[in-house]
Amino acid sequence: MRDSVTLPVSSPLLDVRNLNVSYPSPAGPVCAVSDVTLQMWPGELLALVGETGCGKSTLAHALLGILDGIVQVQARAIQFDGTELTGLAEREWRKIRGRRIGIVFQDARGSLNPVLTIGTHIVETMRAHRAISVRDARKEAGGLLREVGVPDPEFHMRRYPFELSGGMCQRIGIALAICNQPRLIVADEPTSALDPTLQTQILSLLREMNRRHRLAVLLISHDLALVAEFADRVAVMYHGRLVESAPSSEIFRSPAHPYTLGLLQSQPGLHHHRDSKPLIPIAGAPPAPGQVLPGCAFAPRCPAADQRCIEAVPPPRPLSDNHWAACIKLQQGECGAKG
Repeated sequence: MRDSVTLPVSSPLLDVRNLNVSYPSPAGPVCAVSDVTLQMWPGELLALVGETGCGKSTLAHALLGILDGIVQVQARAIQFDGTELTGLAEREWRKIRGRRIGIVFQDARGSLNPVLTIGTHIVETMRAHRAISVRDARKEAGGLLREVGVPDPEFHMRRYPFELSGGMCQRIGIALAICNQPRLIVADEPTSALDPTLQTQILSLLREMNRRHRLAVLLISHDLALVAEFADRVAVMYHGRLVESAPSSEIFRSPAHPYTLGLLQSQPGLHHHRDSKPLIPIAGAPPAPGQVLPGCAFAPRCPAADQRCIEAVPPPRPLSDNHWAACIKLQQGECGAKG
């Protein structure tokens, strides 16, 4: 588990204010992301966690401007490195995606063109954003592959994606994301299709790239216990809303929102035993996408919920430096480790 970090006083690299994303449907708009406000600082590794379907990837794709045109994205502001991203034309987006913001997709092999070699992928990505010769780009690509742990780069640059393992494809994906020296990488579930050993290797690699190049990394995952070891800060998402944010060590030591506590208690570990200390699953199931709930969306599954929890959406409450949670009982000092 990483120690807490003190964020710089400088302006955030990414500043999102009141972001909402909705999809059209025959029954009316389906809200996938609701009123999300989020900041990231230069060089920070922020983990965004939550169950499948809670809106994590939709949030990331909205920040990258890669959602389908029929999807409605509204925000008071989405500023990245001094540039306002809301309403940006596609021509301007192309100057940002791949150059100032790198992307590591969930399905690494699926994100690569099967008829292009690995070398062609990287060289074309470099030349799309920089004035660089093919010879210089291939030389730089070789060093980049070596940096991300690909053995014999010259050999692998001649290979095709279907000839590589999942872990190797993920390393290629990271190389593509950083080949133009971006300031931010968005890694969307980069370990979901990998075995536990490879998961740790890939997260360690992202952490190393974060340190070596002072990259900000937005790491999206459903595994709180896995990512918190590598992240500086963790933001927890449920049913399209952020419900808690804190330094990673503080999330483990003092989870404040009942959903965060439920995620931690349901994660297997060496200290768990089916008889003496069994896992505690979160009861019930998440709300259906687009389901409108008048109060806290977690209330139907929360063991501490009462009538107040279903009457209004709880506002975030500051608990300490860089730690807040949105729970009505925290307002009353009745629940959570911080209560």
